[in-house]
Amino acid sequence: MTETSQTPEAPKSPLRSLRLFWHRLAGRKTTTLDGLRLVCDPAKMHRSVATAIIKGSYEAPERVLVRAALRPGDKVVEVGTGVGVVSLLCNKLAGAGNVTSFEANAALEPVIRENFALNGMEPRLRLRAVTVDGAPISFFRNENVVSSSIYDRGLQAQKVTVESDAIDRVLKDEQATVLVMDVEGAEIDLLQAANLSGLREIIVELHPHIVGEAATRAMIDSVCARGFRDAGRIHKNIRLSRTG
Repeated sequence: MTETSQTPEAPKSPLRSLRLFWHRLAGRKTTTLDGLRLVCDPAKMHRSVATAIIKGSYEAPERVLVRAALRPGDKVVEVGTGVGVVSLLCNKLAGAGNVTSFEANAALEPVIRENFALNGMEPRLRLRAVTVDGAPISFFRNENVVSSSIYDRGLQAQKVTVESDAIDRVLKDEQATVLVMDVEGAEIDLLQAANLSGLREIIVELHPHIVGEAATRAMIDSVCARGFRDAGRIHKNIRLSRTG
């Protein structure tokens, strides 16, 4: 397995809790993060997600790696959009219209579109899963976006059938140079099966607690054997950059 490197994480602000207190006291429904206006209304998303957005901790490691990896003009495919925060950051860095985002949980569409509207953008959003073969899949939809998954994790999730697009077709059609992925364990099959030849950067959140350490290591080794290197990790997130 390749040597692990650690990318420095942005320091945590001691004012996070105070920021949360003032937001809640003032009854604010939006906030600013990475220069983006975002919904932080618990009536529109799980309260833990709204809290993380206000405190600045929502997808913080992924945001650090995205800022380090993306270049203007990159063609980005994001799989697992959540409430759209990372998608918006990718649009800001690569250029509006250069990012195509996939989200299997259709219930998140209103907040994704509201977040984009707050920033004067229109998302290239596909409410579909991304799979190896493009077949429909079972998806376990949880009220808390971070717990939704193709795996039944015993979290009282709603089981739904979701249409999907095949990852090779997606990467080819979008002429992707960057792949950003947060799919709660599905990264193992997707990255081992995908044709990665057009990609320069892969940023993926790892889920060894779901799929196991051995499967995670094998997936990273498989990607590195095809011309990538471990360019840095923050917690469960890894940046894999093409060598040469």
